[in-house]
Amino acid sequence: MMHDAAHPNAGRTVTVDMGDGPVPYDIEDWWDRISGGSWMFAEGNPAALKYAVRSAFANLPTDDEVVYGKVGHLGHIVHVSEIKEEGK
Repeated sequence: MMHDAAHPNAGRTVTVDMGDGPVPYDIEDWWDRISGGSWMFAEGNPAALKYAVRSAFANLPTDDEVVYGKVGHLGHIVHVSEIKEEGK
């Protein structure tokens, strides 16, 4: 599934919990809008690989409702269910 419009919080900072407690996360946009496809087929992409492992252990849904953004200078893919506080 490709998202036609930008994520409502694109360009904003939200709070996410990727398993280590809440952290500020700067959303760029839906992953599929940035990469042109699903995270499941992003071979060799470090953010996609890390998300694949993390999502399996965290039992996250296997879908494309994921965004790409940064914690500090490091890029991460986050499932929308991990967003704990909406953007400001």
